[in-house]
Order: sequence, then structure tokens, then C-alpha cells
Amino acid sequence: MNEIFIEAENFENKGGWVVDQQSMETIHSSYLMAHGMGVAVEDAYTDFEITNDGIYYVWCLTRDWTSVWDVKESAGKFKVKIDETLMDNTLGTNGKDWAWQLVGQMQLKKGVHTICLKDLTGFNARCDAIYLTDAENIPDSSVSAIDEMRKRLNWKEVKELNEEYDFVVVGGGIAGICTALSAVRQGVKTILINDRPVLGGCNSSEIRVCAGGHIKLSPYDKIGDVVREVTPVMGTPATYEKEYFEDKRKQFAFEASCGDYNIMLCEAVTDVEKYGNKITSVITTNIMTGKKTKIKAKLFSDCSGDAVLARLGGAEVMYGREERSKFSETLAPEKYEKLVMGHSIRWTSEETDNVTEFPDIDWNLKLDEESYLNCFSGDWEQESGFRRDMVSEIEYIRDYGLRAIYSNWSYQKNHCKIKERFEKSKLKWVSHIGGKRESYRVVGDYVLTQHDLEAETQYNDATAGITWGIDMHFPEPSNEERFGEAFRSFAYHRGMPKICFVPYRCLYSKDLENLFIGGRLISSSHVGFSAVRVMRTLGMLGEVVGLAMGVCKNHNCMPRDVYEKYLDELKEKMTNGVNIPVTFAGNGIAEGESYHFKDIGWWYMSSGYNTDNDYNEAKVSEDDIKKFSYNVKKLGIKHKYPMPEKWDI
Repeated sequence: MNEIFIEAENFENKGGWVVDQQSMETIHSSYLMAHGMGVAVEDAYTDFEITNDGIYYVWCLTRDWTSVWDVKESAGKFKVKIDETLMDNTLGTNGKDWAWQLVGQMQLKKGVHTICLKDLTGFNARCDAIYLTDAENIPDSSVSAIDEMRKRLNWKEVKELNEEYDFVVVGGGIAGICTALSAVRQGVKTILINDRPVLGGCNSSEIRVCAGGHIKLSPYDKIGDVVREVTPVMGTPATYEKEYFEDKRKQFAFEASCGDYNIMLCEAVTDVEKYGNKITSVITTNIMTGKKTKIKAKLFSDCSGDAVLARLGGAEVMYGREERSKFSETLAPEKYEKLVMGHSIRWTSEETDNVTEFPDIDWNLKLDEESYLNCFSGDWEQESGFRRDMVSEIEYIRDYGLRAIYSNWSYQKNHCKIKERFEKSKLKWVSHIGGKRESYRVVGDYVLTQHDLEAETQYNDATAGITWGIDMHFPEPSNEERFGEAFRSFAYHRGMPKICFVPYRCLYSKDLENLFIGGRLISSSHVGFSAVRVMRTLGMLGEVVGLAMGVCKNHNCMPRDVYEKYLDELKEKMTNGVNIPVTFAGNGIAEGESYHFKDIGWWYMSSGYNTDNDYNEAKVSEDDIKKFSYNVKKLGIKHKYPMPEKWDI
């Protein structure tokens, strides 16, 4: 049997299609998606090779994402073109589940051919893989069968990095960046792993959420310097252009660190290896190529946002609203409720000079004059997934948000009584990923709760401070009642009496001996999390973890040991803060005299002052300089530092 398996995300030219990796835990792959906001995107294409002439059945692993809501006509449709032949079947129409859909049958000769994905709607068509075979039977669409097919036809051997790191940080949001940068500047050999092509997480240009919370709080008023270094200048809750989020700035900060670091982008952690209750290595899968890499380290930090390391390693986690009796919180429900703060898709429109059109879609979301949202952009309130699992159901949650945004915009443009108000407006940007507000939380040696936020308790291991206040999001009742599942939220706010400082014991797992935790995973109840969750606060806690990692390296110890044995050393480090590189300024206010040669460096000719405070004038002629320069180049002399008291030519 002749078979060829082509991963869509591995296409050489992705055109206007984007890579979505969020469902790798459930479907074990990333996929391509045509995110065109109602306008068909550019073709994605790649070459493949046929080794034997024959008639091939061509299959596409895809799904009809809107069929979940009994939509009559599929939203995301596309076709496949091989060489110059556009195949007949329209794809993305095969039901709600990921499954093989027949593209067609084609005679192919031995040699190199080109396959192309042609988007038809701009409404998030998706393709995971292409399978060509000369067998007539329908391929098995189960995840296990597709995994077996990948192993058989597209096996990616796990490559092990030769070097072992001191510290692996998983997750490149603000918390992960600050954790890694702080550790690097403590002399810790660090690698930062992120599953997207840019750093920043929710504060990246892909999601565009502003960073909240105050930094540099007494008594540790230098904690927050790294946060300020990497967060964008613009920080209000408005929706800005992608450039304002300064993705590269976050990466450039590492280049100024003068430490031993590595950054791996587009790498999703898909497995861990353990010895006892310690993680010994992580295995990543590249979301573009499928290649797998094994990275070993002594300690790890889970800043993944979904507790990937903690869950894979078997650590205890929390999800949803704990029952009131668990922590005796007055803001907790009587009984446990599987409800988290939701997933927001930010979007914005723009005013144009001419009338613009938008497809008149019917995606079974019954909007009318009372229920449609009269708006030109969406912010935190555009929220969904409250009662779902933010990991296993993330594709549905994101899709539900897109369904609401596009359906509402279509109603505004085509049906509402004041549609003239929107006639020159067009969608400018809609996040294809969206930002999670809450997911799994990891249990540490201490769990931050409502009592900590309100009781003003002083902890010996207090670290960075919380300034946000209690801020819990819930499904908007009228929206949930009308549509059965909310895509709008409302927020409950309660101020705190004063700044609450997070105990260090919240920053490492109680179960996995060598695992720090950061970002929205930190050890807290649902109520406690509602105040600590904003990015500047989590960034400061990342700085603390990086400093604690420096202590761990100094004493060859584990995170808990820092609390039990070396807390005073951590406090001293928090007092001093993280050393931030000084930008180039130069300094002419100094003693001494020197010559600077670009290729060989600085040469000091005197110590500066003698005991009588009289300046030592140098008796150096132009001929001396020429002779000196010539001899240095001829002899290959390198920098002399520190310089001798007397300059002997």
C-alpha cells in the first residue's frame, strides 16, 4: 500500500492560515486555521513527493466547527488543489468531530507535486493533516488511530539536548519571562519554553491584554524592575495595534542579560519524565514541524497557564470555585461549582471612507433588537467558557466566542434598525487565540485565600504585593438565560483594606519537589486568585521565583529548602532586587587617562592621581602611539585588564 501523511501545520508556505496549538492535549496536534474575519485568506501550500505512480484517494483531517450549534451551512469551508487540479469536494462540512473527509481521487505520477489549501469563507476553516493512499477503505478517525498513522508515516524521533540546564521555565507570558530573566541574572543556566511564536502570553500582540497591578512596593521596592523592563509603555485597557505590545522588546531583554539562557519558541510541552517526586526532563513538540525535543534540568517552573507540568507530573491542582467549607470564605459558594473566570477574545473595528459589506450569516444565535450588542469593539466583557474545562474544551470555548462576535457584527451590519451607523465600519482585528483568565491552579505549601486578602496577616515569607483587589467574573445572567450559554460577563469587585503580600510558600508545588509555580497557577483559592491574577503582580512573583532559583543554585537545594533554611538569603535578594542592565550612557566624570583602540580595547596609561593629588601628565608622543598600535597588531596582543601602573611602550 502506498501512503503519504502531510501535517498541515508543516506546510512550507502557510499563506494567510494561522497555526493553532491550543488543543494539542486532546487531538495531539496543532492545525492550520483560516482566520480571515469573513474574508478568504491567502492559500497555504507545500510540496510532497510521490514514489510510485497510481490512483490516490486524498483525505483531509478536518471538522465543521459550527455544526456543534446545528448551523445549517458550514462556516469554515475550503478546497484542496493538487498541482493545477482543484478537487471537487468542499471540505470542512463533515460534522462537529475531527475526522477524515474525502477530498477526491486523483492519478498521480512519481515525482514532486504541490498541494494547496484554498479558503472559501474566511471563517476559520481548519485542516490538521492530508492523507494520500491507494487503498479504498475509509481511514479510522479516532485519535489513537491517527497517532498510530503519524508514528508509521511521519515519525519524529525525540532529540535530546546535549546540555543539562539548571532551570526550565515553561510558559512565555509576563510571569514566565520575569521568572526566566530574574534567574538568568542570578547566574542560573536557564531555558524558556513557549508554545507560541512570540513572547508575552496575554500581553502579546496575538491577544493584546494590558498588564494590571502596581509594582515596586515597600519593603521590596526593587521587585518590579524586570516587570517594568519588559511590559509595554502603553498599558491602559484600550485595544491597541500589535506594535504597541512590543513582542520583540520582551525577547531583547534577554540579549542584554549577559547570562546563560536559551529561548525556545513554538514548543509545546507534551510530556515529562520523573524520578520519584521530581521532574527530570520535559519533552516538547514543535507546533510547526512536529519535531520532539527532550530537555533535562535540575529545577522547573510551571508558568504554562494550564498547569501542564504540574498535571503531567501528578501534582495536586484545583479548578473552579471551592465550596465555602474548604477555606471558610464568605465569597465562596455553598457547594463546589465548576465555574471559572472566562476566556476573552479581544477585537476591534475601524471606520472606512466607503460602505463595507459583511456576510449575512445565520449561525443559530438568535439575535434581535433587544439582544444584539451595539458595539465597535470587544474587551474583557466578551467572555465565554465559564462552566467548561479551559484545557480539554478550549477549541469549543474559543469558537463560541468567535461565533458570538461574528454573528453580532453581521446583525449590526445587515439587520439592526440603525445599521446605517455601521455601514462604513469593518472588522480590523479579532484575536484567533483569545486570552484565558483562569484555568487550573497548583496546590503549594500554602494556599492564598480571601482571609489573606482581608485579614492583613503578616507573613515571615511575604514576597510581592497584591494591589488589584477582589475581582471575580461571572456569566452575565440575562445573556446566559437568553442564549443558554453566556458569551458576556459581569464583574464583582471588592476592595482590600491594604496591600496583601503573597507568601513564598504559594510559589512552589507541595507534591513535586523541584517545581516552582507561577502565573495564574500560583497556589490560591478561586477567591484569592481573583486578586493576584493580574500580570504585573504575577510578573513580580516571577522575579521572586527567579531570585529563589538563585538561592537553590547556590546551595544545591530545592524550593521548599529556601523557605525552611535560606529564607533570610531570599529576603536579602528581594531587598536588592534583580540587576537590570544599564542602557549605554558613557561616563566622562572619572579619574585617570586612557587610550581606546576599537579592535583591542582600552589601555590605561596611569592610575590617575598621585599622593599629592597632582595629575600625572603623560609624556606620550604621536610616534609612541603609532609604535604601540603597530606592535599590538603585529604581536596579536589582546586586552590588558587590569592595566599596569606604568605604561611601558
